[in-house]
Amino acid sequence: MAVSSAPGKVYLFGEHAVVYGEPAVPCAIERRATVEVSARSDGRLRVDAGDLTLDGFTVEYGGDGAPDVDVPQSLVQAATGYVDGAVAQARDAADSPDVGFDVAIESAIPLGAGLGSSAAVAVAGIDAATRELGIELSTEELAKRAYRVEREVQSGEASRADTFCSAMGGAVRVEGDDCRRLDAPNLPFVIGYDGGAGDTGELVAGVRALREEYDFAADTVEAIGDLVRRGERALDEGDIAELGRLMDVNHGLLSALGVSSRSLDAMVWAAREAGARGAKLTGAGGGGCIVALDESEASRTALGYTPGCVESFRAELDFQGVRREDG
Repeated sequence: MAVSSAPGKVYLFGEHAVVYGEPAVPCAIERRATVEVSARSDGRLRVDAGDLTLDGFTVEYGGDGAPDVDVPQSLVQAATGYVDGAVAQARDAADSPDVGFDVAIESAIPLGAGLGSSAAVAVAGIDAATRELGIELSTEELAKRAYRVEREVQSGEASRADTFCSAMGGAVRVEGDDCRRLDAPNLPFVIGYDGGAGDTGELVAGVRALREEYDFAADTVEAIGDLVRRGERALDEGDIAELGRLMDVNHGLLSALGVSSRSLDAMVWAAREAGARGAKLTGAGGGGCIVALDESEASRTALGYTPGCVESFRAELDFQGVRREDG
């Protein structure tokens, strides 16, 4: 048996624009997905996904088709797509195409909420499954293989940002294939969660359609890239006030691309009015989470009284990426 965990993330800047080669700065946070893997000899895959903020369930199936369970197929695909991909990558790395696995997932990262749950599951799953088969992959190779999983599941629309950040930890910069860690202070993140989840594929496709139809939408994507570059300088200088101002602008640009929502906007404004340095949606949008910068407890308290916000919490920057949990 092998057990690995990997952190979720927030975007300081750059989501959506990163899909088009612009830079982005995601930051790992101290909320993790843990994946336990045991090999089995019958070639079947058993997935216990009881803690992914879905209706927990267990499925077992082989390589001859979809799981035979009495729940909606879309739910099964949402819960197991990234696990299937992680298993395929582990089988490939170990040259063991017929091995089966028992996989158990525990996650403190809300599914589909913009905090990188799928990337964390993919990174931790590949690490645990390959180690169970006696293969040690470098962190860089884990990130590459996890990206392949996300890219396949998201029909080619994924960037390397989420998986690289989850594998490496800390603050990272991603621009196309150029991925590297950044020096960063321990940023005072506060997260607000509306209990919902945006459809990443649908939201990414919506931005793509807008960008292809309107020049101003393409300009907005480029403006986000310019903002990220300014943000990198502020991060390097430890200028929290400037980071907050740029987060506010980034949220406005994302709203112009149509990926915010009433609940996200309400949480962003609640945090700002409580004195946060800045606040914005994080991830694909459409629902899910916002991230604010606030050294005090004022934003978290305000979010707790905001209609539509079901949870608020502080999330420290996690400087450690994928981690063994089995000693």
